[in-house]
Amino acid sequence: MSVSWWIWAVLMLAIAAMLAVDLFLHRDNHVIGFREAAVWSGIWIAAGLLFGVVLWAWQGGDVAGTYYAGYLIEKALSIDNVFVFALIFTYFAVPAAFQHQVLFWGVIGALVFRLVFIFVGAELLETFFWTAYVFGAFLVYTGYKMAFRHDEQTPPDRNPVVRLVRKVMPTDPAYHGDRFFTRVDGKRVATLLFVVLIAVEATDLIFAVDSVAAILAITTSTFIVWTANAFAILGLRSLYFCLAGLLRRFVHLHYGLAVLLAFAGVKLILSETPVGKLPIPVTLGVIVVTIAVSIGWSLRSTRSAGALDGADSPASSAR
Repeated sequence: MSVSWWIWAVLMLAIAAMLAVDLFLHRDNHVIGFREAAVWSGIWIAAGLLFGVVLWAWQGGDVAGTYYAGYLIEKALSIDNVFVFALIFTYFAVPAAFQHQVLFWGVIGALVFRLVFIFVGAELLETFFWTAYVFGAFLVYTGYKMAFRHDEQTPPDRNPVVRLVRKVMPTDPAYHGDRFFTRVDGKRVATLLFVVLIAVEATDLIFAVDSVAAILAITTSTFIVWTANAFAILGLRSLYFCLAGLLRRFVHLHYGLAVLLAFAGVKLILSETPVGKLPIPVTLGVIVVTIAVSIGWSLRSTRSAGALDGADSPASSAR
């Protein structure tokens, strides 16, 4: 799918405008409640789905179906990002009022880095057929790790990038409002909030390799892959504030995500065999069923815990 440069430019400007509106409305660093997060999640999801409709009218059903498949798999994988973000924020005791700002700038970095990954990955797949086997095997292995070694977590401050930043840049082990940098004894230093931002960015780089490779298994069109990534990532902040309190109930979701990664890996490998690329309806069906089953299984398994939480909640006690 060939796309003119001006279409890329218009899309970038539209995304920049949406981000500017989001930043303006949250300039006061207020704590984001569930209702506000749900409204913004609905807005970002609607934007992502509407872009698929535009693609349908512009390029036809096959292209739109490919976009929706990529969008869904990226959206599903982004839930795992939410788990890690919650771990980072808890580990560093980030005040709730500043979490949105960290995620906002984290999303900006994610959009830039993923754009680079997408162009490099697509070029490799188009130029060297054997890279499909390498990426495919990597996705299958990542799926295995997610399914059976999901609980192995590295403390955020032991992340190599975070440790490097602390070595090369003077840092102050405290928060200074919403500032990433401040002056201490006349010297410009990074605040703890900047360290948290680096931890979020470094973590997302790891997730980006998985998610970009998974969507490249569906299509090598850089425009489709990046737009699917972009519209899914744009709603990541709102998704975090929506799901942060419910994460403990998604106990089996990682199995579903593992299946999706392994499926993407197998799909990528098959694309370079006589079997060829699997039809988009099959891909969409596998993604939707896998997500639905893993979430339904999780909610059913934790139903009694959810009822207990509701009984212990302030609202329940008031009744």
